[in-house]
Amino acid sequence: MKRRTLLKGIATGTAAGLAGGAWWLAGDPAAVAGIADLGAARAWVQRIAASPGARSLTAWPLAQVLEHCAQSIEFSLDGFPEMKPAWFQASAGTLAFRAFARAGAMRHGTTEPIPGAPALAATDVTAASDRLLAALDRFAAHAGPLQPHFAYGALDRAQYTRAHLLHLAEHAGEIDGLA
Repeated sequence: MKRRTLLKGIATGTAAGLAGGAWWLAGDPAAVAGIADLGAARAWVQRIAASPGARSLTAWPLAQVLEHCAQSIEFSLDGFPEMKPAWFQASAGTLAFRAFARAGAMRHGTTEPIPGAPALAATDVTAASDRLLAALDRFAAHAGPLQPHFAYGALDRAQYTRAHLLHLAEHAGEIDGLA
């Protein structure tokens, strides 16, 4: 089988799988609505910082969840340390982003580190919240080109904003104890 035919089959199969599995992409509309823009994202982070009972419902401590979210935004500005192959970005990656954006919810392994990212080590929720707020502010103020996403490839400002908001909203659904 030719490589092009194989890649086309993979992309077609991925698209069919995403379309057929759209029922699980619906997500929690309340979580997405709660982080509908960058201002709401800042308010959510500030709410976490002001909630002494806030905790992660995942294997990652809350500070590391916030650190991971900050890394994602920082890498959109500075470049991701490792990239999926161009053929993946142009097929499965693009299809996944489109499906997430259309559904208004993202589904990913929420305790999977960003490929090549420094190990998560944050222990202080206040410091991690400050880092995430700084990343959000930096992204909002950034007027230059954005770096390609490691899986989705090139995204424009609106697409990257959408990706960041969906990413934060998914992690928000795994945080409990907010005041």
